[in-house]
Amino acid sequence: MANNGSSRAVGAGRALIAVYAILALAATARSFVQIVGKFDVAPVAYVLSGIAGLVYILATVALLRRGDTWYRIAWITIIFELVGVLTVGTLSVVDPVLFPADTVWSFFGRGYLFIPLALPVLGMLWLYRRRPAATPEDAAS
Repeated sequence: MANNGSSRAVGAGRALIAVYAILALAATARSFVQIVGKFDVAPVAYVLSGIAGLVYILATVALLRRGDTWYRIAWITIIFELVGVLTVGTLSVVDPVLFPADTVWSFFGRGYLFIPLALPVLGMLWLYRRRPAATPEDAAS
């Protein structure tokens, strides 16, 4: 179903956005505590958790906002999130020494019940279903 500029915060989108908001809060708060309290233990892991938190915040905002620009930002953040969770997840399994402390994306989000692995897939499916309608100008080009 195509959608031109209307909110994506309808139906299942509300639940999806709520999960993004909760994960944004959890990841950001956890990384803040880790960076402030024990940064020297695992700086890379804690910075990655901070980046993940920021990505979740931006994805939440982008999913809430209307318009083509926010739609594209939502895609970018969710693709970045998927690449991040797959990369960090794989590296943490193959060489756990690289991550002496867990990140949001370590072991594919194991510490968050694997929600970080499922969420970008669900987000991309939702975005695809709520894609903006093509305009006559788009068809002509």
